[in-house]
Amino acid sequence: MNYFQEALLTVAENNLQRTALQDNHITLSYGRLISAIADTIERMQMLGLRTIGLLADNSVAWPVADLSALFADIALVPLPIFFSPQQILHVITNAGLDGLLTDRPQQMMELLSGAGIRCRLATELAGLQLIQLPDHEKKELPCGTAKITYTSGTTGEPKGVCLGRAQIEAVALSLKEASAADAEDCHLCLTPLATLLENIGGIYVPLLSGACVSLPPLRHVGLRGASGLDVVQMAKAINEFDATSAILAPQMLHAMVTIIKQGGRLPSRLRFIAVGGAPVSPKLLREARSLGIPVYEGYGMSECASVVALNTPTANQPGSVGRPLPHVELSFAKDGEILVNKSGFLGYLGQEAWHRPFPTGDLGYLDEHGFLHITGRKKSMFITSFGRNVAPEWVERELSLIPSISQVAVFGEARPFNVAVVVPRQGFSPEEIEAGIRQANHSLPDYARITPWFAASEPFVPENGQLTFNGRPKRKAIEAAYSNKIENLYKEEMHAVF
Repeated sequence: MNYFQEALLTVAENNLQRTALQDNHITLSYGRLISAIADTIERMQMLGLRTIGLLADNSVAWPVADLSALFADIALVPLPIFFSPQQILHVITNAGLDGLLTDRPQQMMELLSGAGIRCRLATELAGLQLIQLPDHEKKELPCGTAKITYTSGTTGEPKGVCLGRAQIEAVALSLKEASAADAEDCHLCLTPLATLLENIGGIYVPLLSGACVSLPPLRHVGLRGASGLDVVQMAKAINEFDATSAILAPQMLHAMVTIIKQGGRLPSRLRFIAVGGAPVSPKLLREARSLGIPVYEGYGMSECASVVALNTPTANQPGSVGRPLPHVELSFAKDGEILVNKSGFLGYLGQEAWHRPFPTGDLGYLDEHGFLHITGRKKSMFITSFGRNVAPEWVERELSLIPSISQVAVFGEARPFNVAVVVPRQGFSPEEIEAGIRQANHSLPDYARITPWFAASEPFVPENGQLTFNGRPKRKAIEAAYSNKIENLYKEEMHAVF
């Protein structure tokens, strides 16, 4: 029996009747949760499962399946429901799954059969349907792999990040301490459980604290696909479930600020909102705090089992991503790249085991008070033709505060000025976008300002390969899609000058 399992049993013994998990249809007490996990483990072992996928909407069934696999030493592969069919098929074959747990069996059976993969509907497990997959060649996993989370990286084909149970537990314990989680909490899952941060911070942390986890379907909390958001529905759900904590992407925080400014109200018990996954503007954080939103920015990545650093109620410095959590140590390469020691990363699926500090690809520094600051991505940093270094995330962060802009990507490598590809927010005119950019430019140094811009033909989303699953723009894909327009902008501007 592992540490997490023992800890959960102890919590359950002292809180048998307290609600552990709830969704729109099912409520499980801690006592019933332990029984459901025990039953699911027994059935998983009888079926001889070794590596299984989990593709389902947020619900009580998701954590029951996830915890059962974790405690039974079965490697679990969470699959976002917004993955494209091609990405789902890639993961199934890449990870060598022998089973797929899902709440949409017919759709998955049709997908698999259409791809020539033999499969059959085997049984019900934890309220989900198990699709048994052919006994193909099993992939060699790094020793101790408990979870394989797929990250988009810089290509369209996601790659498997192998994580061990000890690493996952260490992050959960650090987050429990940092967020001061306790049994009176009610965590509302507003992002997909297949997202590692929500998986660990939204399930493991509350359950280790004896708290309640609310798991309504994603549509119930206003989330549509990977990037669609119904702001009013999100605010309604936060109040409906009387949440004390939640995890938000930056765009969701922006939406929450808008709702509050328009007269919306948040539950009085709301005490801790973690925001991360992409850069957050300090201006947005200050505005949120001024409106009484208890938001704390953090930083992490899949290879580090999500969170590396986090601001907290007792140590909060807007503009930073917080102090490193106790389970990690940071160092820095000569070029400022952040290296994570004791990350516990086991390696990528199909590659050799990892035995060295993990290079994050992010540039940053620790200030004199121990807070971590992120200055940009090593690979996305560009140098203008005047020799100025520009981190596009910094500029995009400021532009994302403009009410008329939904998404934006900035380019300027080896150019005399920078251009922006803008996804307009519905209901705003080009003139309003132009005015917003001019205003934002006042807060930027001249070498970082945006000169021309144009509207994107469609939003940046994972489905078109222009957005990662955690909300970061895929710059190469966006630049390739609009290369002619970008080039023409430079030609037009230079022609106007001369």
